[in-house]
Amino acid sequence: MPASTRLLVAAVTVATCLGAQALPATAATASAGASAAEVSRGVEIPAFYTPPATLPDTNGALIRSEPLPLALSLPGLDGPLPGRATRLMYRSTDSTGQPMAVTGAYLEPTAAWRGNGPRPLVALAPGTMGQGDQCAASMGLEHPIRFNGETVSVGYEDLAIYRLLARGVAVVVTDYAGLGTTDRLHTYVNRVDEGHAVLDAVRAARALGTATVTTDSPVGLFGYSQGGGATASAAELQPGYAPDVPLAGTYSGAPPADLTEVTRAIDGSDLAGALGWSLNGFLQSDPALEPIADEYLNAAGRAALQDLSTMCVGDAIFAYSSARSTRWTTTGQSVNDVIDAEPVLRDFLGRQRIGTLEPTGPIRVATGVHDDLVPHGQARDLAVAWCRKGAAVSYVPVLLPDVGRALLNHVTPLLADQGAAIDWLTDRLSGKPATSNCWSMPLQP
Repeated sequence: MPASTRLLVAAVTVATCLGAQALPATAATASAGASAAEVSRGVEIPAFYTPPATLPDTNGALIRSEPLPLALSLPGLDGPLPGRATRLMYRSTDSTGQPMAVTGAYLEPTAAWRGNGPRPLVALAPGTMGQGDQCAASMGLEHPIRFNGETVSVGYEDLAIYRLLARGVAVVVTDYAGLGTTDRLHTYVNRVDEGHAVLDAVRAARALGTATVTTDSPVGLFGYSQGGGATASAAELQPGYAPDVPLAGTYSGAPPADLTEVTRAIDGSDLAGALGWSLNGFLQSDPALEPIADEYLNAAGRAALQDLSTMCVGDAIFAYSSARSTRWTTTGQSVNDVIDAEPVLRDFLGRQRIGTLEPTGPIRVATGVHDDLVPHGQARDLAVAWCRKGAAVSYVPVLLPDVGRALLNHVTPLLADQGAAIDWLTDRLSGKPATSNCWSMPLQP
């Protein structure tokens, strides 16, 4: 069995135990209206995910909602376990200042909150799901495993969601910009798009009439990998963008804070497909990059970006594991070589850097010391940068052995540290003070 297949089988097994300018095919017909079904790799995207022509004026305003059936649910005396879910669409603002519709889900727990104060709310930012609309985390709650011969998606974030619900914590999950919604391409790892989507998900949950959370509910953020970057960005952007969403605590696991370093690491890795998602997102976010794509992308590169634009993580592992970007360029240069050669591209990535602002509230940064997919060094550098700004940082190096595969070196710390991360966050939500270990950073790996 090829290594890429073994990695995918392992991911599916875990989920089972839990119960350039490339436009994707789903975006091409967005203007046809909600009556025309969108299909991505054989999956019909529900009409719910097609945004209306006109959006509300206020960030976080609900556009629509509907009951969301959970695939993994049990009957209980006080209601279904672990809770009831509602699919959401809400308004946010993208990195260009334009309004956008974002989807997600709110989950009301059946379990009582046993901490101090009112029931808290955690905004969960998913890790990498892919770029096809069928990969959206809200759909993963209804379909934890989707395998139809054309696409493979795994709702692996369901584990963290259910662990939070079991503690009586309400959860709102964002699908991010363009993931699920059929009117645009997902702007993968765009710092501002993601941070805004996370913060506006909190506002949308508060506006839902059936939710027990209110403006008095403590708010926490939880995310790993792409999600760790999204929560880190949200914590930085909160004071200016969402002062009405004070944060009791933020967990940022394996954050891709420096995309230049992350791009270098994923090129040729088990998850090389993420490089294509990044490039697709960059091109959508900044049209000034299009001439660079025209100059450097060859036919194979354009085909790869088009192909990846509708793929989920499982698809990318099957099709692009160990792929190298030198085969996608007219010059034979890698993407990082192109970054080094093009000031416009360097400037764009510089604006994506997380760590230039001080996050609000206490924040826990965790990173596997052998993570070579979202490199440990750049995540540690983020903690150092925040410490220098006076932030209350709890830095956690996850000490696990190097298992020899980049994807496993990245995923294993997620599973090993998740319980401790949830403990830390629920303590913050209960009002317990956080301690900073910034003083120890010179001694930390």
